[in-house]
Amino acid sequence: MAEYRSTDGRIEEAPRRSSLGNVLLMIVLVAIVLVGILFATGFFSAKVTQDGQMPTVSVKADAGSLPQVDLNSKKVVVGTKPTTVDVPTVETKKATIDVPVVGVKN
Repeated sequence: MAEYRSTDGRIEEAPRRSSLGNVLLMIVLVAIVLVGILFATGFFSAKVTQDGQMPTVSVKADAGSLPQVDLNSKKVVVGTKPTTVDVPTVETKKATIDVPVVGVKN
């Protein structure tokens, strides 16, 4: 909680507000921007195959229809390919060396 001093000199505490609304707004904005980027770069393409129509309105309303859309997406191909690279190797061999020894005598 944040503390502040009022005009009459008393110290009061202001409750901290939740920022869940700001987080959700940011997530929605990022999603909208991401979809816009995917359409702009050609990752998604939408082709309207049938125009929509507004409902006929009179005393009685007939149902309208949504446009039909064929959505084509690019395919992401993930795999491996053989490539020659330099790989370091580590070798070990046995050798006899003098090692310090610690002991206790009586």
